[in-house]
Amino acid sequence: MSKSQRLLELLMAVNRKRSFTVGELAREFGVSQRTMLRDLQELSEWGVPLYSEVGPHGGYRVLKERILPPIAFSEEEAVAIFFAIHALRHYSSLPFAAEVASAVSKFYAYMPPDVRERIDQMRNRVDFVTPKRQAESPYLSILLEAAVEQKVLLIEYESRGMRSSRHIQPIGIYTRNGLWYCPAYCWQNEDYRVFRCDRIHAATFAGAEWESLDLRDVHLANRKSQRVIAGQEGSPVYAELTRAGVQMCEAEAWAASLLHTRPDGTGWLAGSIAEGDLDYFAKYFIGLGLEVTVLRSPELLASMKRYLAELTSKYGEKAEGGTDLTNRKQNEAATDFPKLSKPAQPSRCRAGKSRKNNP
Repeated sequence: MSKSQRLLELLMAVNRKRSFTVGELAREFGVSQRTMLRDLQELSEWGVPLYSEVGPHGGYRVLKERILPPIAFSEEEAVAIFFAIHALRHYSSLPFAAEVASAVSKFYAYMPPDVRERIDQMRNRVDFVTPKRQAESPYLSILLEAAVEQKVLLIEYESRGMRSSRHIQPIGIYTRNGLWYCPAYCWQNEDYRVFRCDRIHAATFAGAEWESLDLRDVHLANRKSQRVIAGQEGSPVYAELTRAGVQMCEAEAWAASLLHTRPDGTGWLAGSIAEGDLDYFAKYFIGLGLEVTVLRSPELLASMKRYLAELTSKYGEKAEGGTDLTNRKQNEAATDFPKLSKPAQPSRCRAGKSRKNNP
């Protein structure tokens, strides 16, 4: 076995093992302990995070941030992975921002020149647009770790302009429209809640006195993790949807268990709304316009009417100079999408020949 092949297999072997001794590896690879020590030193120079322990039960261990063994990707697979990671650049916050930048750099650096040239051309041809947000979410990593490890966090959370401390047990994080959300069990409310991650101003692991719940079967696809839960106590709601309304609701994660569709594409929403979420859904249904008709829920209808009255009052006022805001010209609204100049058309005249003049 050549040295390069032995080092490659050694790299895969140490990544499979949690701990090992030089003697064990030497016997496994059929080399002397001195040769194995040199090989381990070379792996360490490659970046494999090894550390040694002395004593009768000592040996070598690989740190948690171990290097994965080489994986052979096809050209198409490598390009697909590159752009999957490249798409995350629009987010101002990520739970693994430094690792994302490092992975993209490694993928690009080790690709053949012709593949890099192809990627450079594709960068201007494909994109995954996400709204860029000014709000930062600096605690995504600890929220994700708590969800995976089933741990309780003490957070400082801002809601309706007021800050409060509360204990939560996250079940995951997800992003929508450039914002990050964390569904979690909240001990203060004794129920599941969805928290805006950019409104979390501090997050630390709770003390040992806070025993975590067994939420291994609760995840982002569960109805318990959604803002609205069918059958929960609250205000019952029933709303008819046009085909366009169904398509708009399909984009909302909370609507998965409440949305019902008919063969003609129309549908309806049926479920319950918690009292604290009435204002949120009043604004949402108003945003659907004529594509929704709320038929049940006096509380929701009252909240919608109240919000519409506030909008009417706001936009019925006079602007400076006495101009009614509702009568402003619609073409005054500017668009942020630049006008593209028409590309130059190639000449249809052949070299050496002139066009005939049109009569």
